[in-house]
Amino acid sequence: MNKIQQPYQYSLASENLLDILPEGPGVYIFKDGSGSILYVGKAKSLKKRLSSYLKPPGDLSHKTYLMMKKAKGLDFILTTSEKEALILESTLIKKHHPRYNIVLRDDSQYPCLRLSVEDDFPRLSIARRIRKDGARYFGPFSSAKAVRNTLKVIDKVFQLRKCRGSEVKKRERPCLNYQMGRCLAPCSGKVSKEEYRDVVNQVILFLQGRNKELVADLKQRMEKAAGQLEFEQAARIRDQIHAIERTIERQAVVSPRLEDQDVIGLSSKEGFFVVVVLSVRNGYLISSRDYSFRAKGESGSQVMEAFIKQYYFREGFVPREILLSEPVEDVQAIGEWLSEVSGTRVHVRIPKRGEKKTLVDMAVANAENVLRLREAKGERDLLERVQATLGLRNLPRHIEAMDISTIQGSFAVGTVVAFVDGKIEKSGYRNYRIRTVEGVDDYAMIAEVARRRINHGGLPDLLVIDGGKGHLTVMEDVFTNYPYDDRPDLVALAKADYRKGEDTDKIYLQGSDAPVVLPPHDSVLLFLMKIRDEVHRRAISYHRKLRKKGITVSLLRDIPGVGEKRARCLLKHFQSIQHIQKASIEELTLVSGITRSLALRIKRFFQDQGQDNRNI
Repeated sequence: MNKIQQPYQYSLASENLLDILPEGPGVYIFKDGSGSILYVGKAKSLKKRLSSYLKPPGDLSHKTYLMMKKAKGLDFILTTSEKEALILESTLIKKHHPRYNIVLRDDSQYPCLRLSVEDDFPRLSIARRIRKDGARYFGPFSSAKAVRNTLKVIDKVFQLRKCRGSEVKKRERPCLNYQMGRCLAPCSGKVSKEEYRDVVNQVILFLQGRNKELVADLKQRMEKAAGQLEFEQAARIRDQIHAIERTIERQAVVSPRLEDQDVIGLSSKEGFFVVVVLSVRNGYLISSRDYSFRAKGESGSQVMEAFIKQYYFREGFVPREILLSEPVEDVQAIGEWLSEVSGTRVHVRIPKRGEKKTLVDMAVANAENVLRLREAKGERDLLERVQATLGLRNLPRHIEAMDISTIQGSFAVGTVVAFVDGKIEKSGYRNYRIRTVEGVDDYAMIAEVARRRINHGGLPDLLVIDGGKGHLTVMEDVFTNYPYDDRPDLVALAKADYRKGEDTDKIYLQGSDAPVVLPPHDSVLLFLMKIRDEVHRRAISYHRKLRKKGITVSLLRDIPGVGEKRARCLLKHFQSIQHIQKASIEELTLVSGITRSLALRIKRFFQDQGQDNRNI
C-alpha cells in the first residue's frame, strides 16, 4: 500500500461539509470534542457514505444517532482503491479500538503456537498474542488443552528443540530430552542446520493441516533411507508416519474434494453475536473456535464483515476458499485483499445449496450451541450473584413474584409470574380474583394470594413481593406453619421514594429491618426489577380485563329482560360488545335464552344509544 497521506480534518458544524466531501474511496473517522476517535469506516464513495450520517436525527438508527450526538469532528483519508481503504480501515480499528466499531477483542484468550522461523534452529512455544516479530503463528486454538495436546504430538513426532532463547548454546553432551527421543540435539551437532530446517517445514505442513502432503513426503524419505541402508532413520520416519496417520484418523472428512477452507457461521440473540470458524484443511475438519461480540443495533451482515476484516488482518495461513453464512457488502474488495495476503486466488462465497451449504449450516449450528451455552452460563452466574447478594439458602433457579391490582377495592386481583433459570416461564403464571377481602387492604389481599398459591404446590426457590417491609412481614406470617425446608426465600422490592432523595429501589430481606440498597446499575437489582415489572404488568392487564368485562356486563343488564346470566351468554357467544351491537336479529336469537322479541329489544337499545350519542 502506498504511503498514507495526512487526513483532511473538518468540523461537523461546517455548513458546506457535503460540498467539500470527495466522491472517491477512502476512510472516514468521527471524533468527539476531545479528539478521541469514536468510529472508523471505509467507503467506495466518501461523499455518498458520509451523507447517510448527516441526515435528520429521526432518520438515523439509534446507535448512529448516539454516536452523531457525540461527534464533533470528521477526518477522512483518500485512498487509491477500495481494497486500500479496507486495509487502512482494519489498521486503524486495530490500533485505536473505537467505541462504536465492532472490535474483535478475543484473540488474546485463545492460545497460539509460535514457531521462531527466524532462528537458525527454530523452536515451538505457546503464545497468547500474535506479534509481527518474524515468527510464524498457528491457531488460535480453541483451548489451552487443545494447544498443549498439539504441542505434545509435535514434540514426540518431530523432536524440535526445547531450550529457550533464539541461539542454541553449544554443549558437549545433549540434554535429557535427546535421550528420551524428544529432541534432535542441535546443541551437540547431532543434526545439521539443513536437516533441522527440513523438519521445521514438516512441522509447518502438520500445523497447516496438510497431513496427507506431509505423509507422502515422509514416505519418500523413508524409502530413500531404507534404500541407503539407513534402517534406524527409516524406522524413525515410519513411527512419525504412524503417529500422523493416527491424528488423521481422529479428524472428520467434510470435503471430498480435499480443499482448504474456512467456514464461518454466525448466530445472534438480543445484540449478542457468536461467530464460529471451522478450519478445513485438505478436506479434514481440524479445528473449531468461537468469538463473541456485543453489538446492539448491528446486523448479522455488518458483524460478519467486521469479523472477517479483523480476523484475517494478520500474517498467517489464508485458505483458498472462505464460506460465510451472512452476505457482506465488500466481498469483492475483501477477496482481492485476501488473495494478495495469501499469494493465491481466494474465493469468498455465501453458498445457497449443496455440500458447501451443509458446511455453513454446521458452522451456524455450532455458533447457536455456543450462544446457548454462554447464555446458560451467564444466567447461572447471575443467579449465583442473586444468591450471594441476598444471602439466600438456595440457588434461585425457580423464581416467582406476586402483585395486587385494584381501584378502591373494586375488581381486586392478584397475579403470580414465574421465571425458571432466569427466563420467563409462562406455564407458571397464575391469576386470582380476590374473594375474601372487602375494601382496600393490600396486606390481606397479598396474604390470600399467597395461601391460594401454596395450595397449588411446587413452590419456587425465591418469592419476590412487589412492596415493602410490611408486605414481607405478612408473607412471613403466611409461611409460618409451612415446613421450613420447603419454604421459598422471601424478598420484597419497594420503589424508590424520589421525594425523600432516594434514587434506587430498596430490597427488604427476612430478618432485617433495614433494606439493602444496591447501585442503580447492579445486575442483581436490574434482574429483580425486571421480575417486579413483569408481575406488575400482568396484574394491571388482568385487572383492566376484568374491569372492562364488568362494565360491559353492567351495560347489557340495562336492557330490559337481560340479566346477569343472559349478559354473560351474549358476551361468551359474541366475544365483545361491538359484535353484539353489530349482530342481526337472527344472529342474536342463536344465543341461549334470547328470544326474537328480546333480540328486537337489544337491537333497539343499541340504536337508541347510538342516537343519544349523536345528539350529545
